[in-house]
Amino acid sequence: MKLDRILPFAKILLQKCVKPGDIVVDATVGNGHDTVFLAELIGKTGKVYGFDVQEQAIQATKERLVQSGLLERVTLFHKGHEGISSSIPQAHHGLITGGIFNLGYLPGSDKTIITRPETTIAAIEQLLTIMAPEGIIVLVIYHGHEGGAQERESLLHYCRQIDQNFAHVLQYQYINQQNNPPFIIAIEKR
Repeated sequence: MKLDRILPFAKILLQKCVKPGDIVVDATVGNGHDTVFLAELIGKTGKVYGFDVQEQAIQATKERLVQSGLLERVTLFHKGHEGISSSIPQAHHGLITGGIFNLGYLPGSDKTIITRPETTIAAIEQLLTIMAPEGIIVLVIYHGHEGGAQERESLLHYCRQIDQNFAHVLQYQYINQQNNPPFIIAIEKR
């Protein structure tokens, strides 16, 4: 297959905007795969800020970072991503080049604990405010669970309303697959 699948495409987008020494955000650390990927991209002089409401996610991510020798590059917050702007030090506001959200629920955990449109949109708005110009936010939207369709529709509505003079918004998805396949919305701050 020549077309990039959803998760590889998310990484391609992040590789375009994140360089060694950068400041980035993993808004939903989950099991830590994206956190490790970002920690590798930013190198020894960069910083990753990671957020998750579940202790299980924070612990899994911390273990994955320790195994990879990358823990010192990451600050983890056991809290919702709607606290991004108040949690990230003021000195890093305006310097953030990339961020990722994997929306839905933590794989292998309680499926009733899900991301919610109101907190996700609040987090996106905050992150856009404190990002550097040309920074990219990647939203990987899993919507095949209870509450997922509501979050999907709220996010699509919100993203369509973003002023094109403020940001470019891209939707990337396969349109002929069954069972609610995930898709990406990428927001590049101008």
